[in-house]
Amino acid sequence: MNQTPKIALEEHFSAPGFDAYSAKYTRALPADFVARLDARLSDFDDQRLAEMDAGNIEYAVLSQTMPGVQAETDGAAAVRRARENNEFLAERVARHPQRFGAFAHVALQDPAAAARELERTVVECGFKGALINGHTLGRYYEGSEFDVFWERAEALGVPIYLHPNAFSQPPALLEGMPVLQGATWGWGVETAGHALRLLFGGVFDRFPRLTLLLGHMGEALPYQRWRIDSRFAAYPSGIKLARKPSEYIGSNILITTSGVCSAPALLGAIGELGAHAVLFSVDYPYESTAEACAFVEQAPLDARTRELVCHGNARRLFKLGSPQDLALLQI
Repeated sequence: MNQTPKIALEEHFSAPGFDAYSAKYTRALPADFVARLDARLSDFDDQRLAEMDAGNIEYAVLSQTMPGVQAETDGAAAVRRARENNEFLAERVARHPQRFGAFAHVALQDPAAAARELERTVVECGFKGALINGHTLGRYYEGSEFDVFWERAEALGVPIYLHPNAFSQPPALLEGMPVLQGATWGWGVETAGHALRLLFGGVFDRFPRLTLLLGHMGEALPYQRWRIDSRFAAYPSGIKLARKPSEYIGSNILITTSGVCSAPALLGAIGELGAHAVLFSVDYPYESTAEACAFVEQAPLDARTRELVCHGNARRLFKLGSPQDLALLQI
C-alpha cells in the first residue's frame, strides 16, 4: 500500500492574519472544528509532514487557503498583503525545500502588479506558479485587462491553479439553500463557469501555451466535453475559437484529483482527457490525506498510468527531477 511516490498540488496553508478573509466561511462552524482546522493550516513541520510520509507524498506545492486577497476591497492593500503572504510562504518552504514548493498569492485587483509579483516569486523565490481563489470581488479574468497577467504566466512557463470561490452573486435557484452554495455544489459550478469564461473569452487562443489547473476532478468539465462541443456548434454565439472547446480541456486545462476519491470518476477523466492531463492532489487539510492516497493506489490503473497521475505529470509540468527522469516521463 502507498508505494507509489506522489506529488500533491492543492495543499493549503494560511498566513497570519488571513483568517479574517475566510471568516465568512467559518463563522457558522463549531469553534472547536475551526480551531483544529486553523492548527492544520498553520502547521508546516509536524502533522503535515507526517501525513505526507504516511502516504508517500514526496512533494507538495502549498497555497494560501481561500479566499485570501481575492476578497480584499482595497486594491493597494491587496497587492501589499499578497506580497506579505508570499514572503511568509517562502520562509516556510525554505525549511523543507525538498518537500515543499509554493504557489504565489496574487492580487488581481491590479493585473499588472499581479504579473510582477508572479514573476518575482518565480524568478527570485523558485515558486511554481500561482493559485488564484476564483473571482476578485466579482471580476472574472477573460477580459483584455488581464492579458498582462496571462502573458507573464505563459512567458514564465508556469501553470495557474484556479481554485473555487463562492458565487459573486448566488443564483436564484440556490436562494434559501446554503448547503448548495458552498463546497457541496456551488463552488464547483462557479469555478467550472469561470474556466469556461476563460476558454470562450479566447484566453487560450491569445496565449496558446498557457496552462490552467482545475481541482476536484476538473469541476465536472471532463464529463461535459462532448455536450459543450455539440451545443456550441448548434447555437450561433458570434464567438470564434481556433479549436473545438473540448480540445482546450486536456491541453490548456489540466485537472487534479483533489477532493474526489472516486475510481470511476478518475477513469472517466482519464478516458476523456488522457492520462497526461490528470494529476494527483489531496486538498489538505479539507480532505483526508490517507483516503486520497489509498484511493489512487487502489484505483484500477496500470502501473504506467498510476505513475503519471501520482507524480510523472507533475514532474513534467513543474520541471522536477533530473533531465533523465523527465525524458522518461515524456508522453
